[in-house]
Amino acid sequence: MKIIKRLPGPPIERTLGVLSGRWKAIILYVLLDGAQRTCELEVRIVGISQKVLIEQLRALEEHGLVSRQPSAVDSQGIEYLLTPLGESLRPILESLLEWGTHHAKELDETHRLVPCEAVVRKRIG
Repeated sequence: MKIIKRLPGPPIERTLGVLSGRWKAIILYVLLDGAQRTCELEVRIVGISQKVLIEQLRALEEHGLVSRQPSAVDSQGIEYLLTPLGESLRPILESLLEWGTHHAKELDETHRLVPCEAVVRKRIG
């Protein structure tokens, strides 16, 4: 069964269904920097395996948020980039970052926050 067919009907639940999972939001956040090859995503996202990365990229592609294109650098390689629909998540992802910080402050748990840089390495080049 395709992933898209399992999404809930109410819009807010659909949104959460598309973004849910350990890595999807992180992958989208990293792709906000532009098109990247699978190997670059593996290097940039600390702790993700190649298998899980590919599964999550396929799910995001099925949801219309990510697309694949031939690499500009390597004719045999593939790059992943945000579609216009994926790019439309930029303000939502930024709001989620802000709200997560706000939530931690309100509950006096800022000491439990992990900076994005602990999970996402800077882009090389």
